Amino acid sequence: MVEFTRHDETTAPEASKPLLESSRKKNGRIPGLHATMAEAPGLLEGYQTLHRLFMDSSFDKDELTVVWQTINVEHECHYCVPAHTGMAQRMGVDDAITQALRDGTPLPTAHLEALRTFVLAMVRERGDVSEETVQTFLDAGYTQRQVLEVVLGIAQKVMSNYTNHLANTPIDAVNQKHIWQGVRSAV
Repeated sequence: MVEFTRHDETTAPEASKPLLESSRKKNGRIPGLHATMAEAPGLLEGYQTLHRLFMDSSFDKDELTVVWQTINVEHECHYCVPAHTGMAQRMGVDDAITQALRDGTPLPTAHLEALRTFVLAMVRERGDVSEETVQTFLDAGYTQRQVLEVVLGIAQKVMSNYTNHLANTPIDAVNQKHIWQGVRSAV
């Protein structure tokens, strides 16, 4: 397996140094994903920008978690499932939501389940979902804006999940307690 370099502010390409400094300030450390992405400054900057934009979307903390973890679990991302488990805890997301996403079991509300179902359809069908699928999502109380914000969330997660698959990014120490063995959703 190819060993990808994990950078810090001293070893990173020049354009990645301020991005890693920002990561350290926001997280109190440089997450392994960011350290790996730093090799390609545009990837790291794009990922950080999409993360900020998705955080600023119209989804609440529970919905953000459903989008992220649905994609992480579907892509079987060994790094992102634990990372977003820790993030969900810090955001105050109910543990029942996180556990259902990790285990591929029903979510606590029909509203959140409709979101997971739509995200899975989008990922599995590469965005080419039926009008019925979109209408079902809208009928569950979501908006056209949120249909498109799911695309934003998928774009962010493709960047991280694919990077982690390629680089086999080690799970950060802070997230070791959330290691995930991998169970794709049957939904």
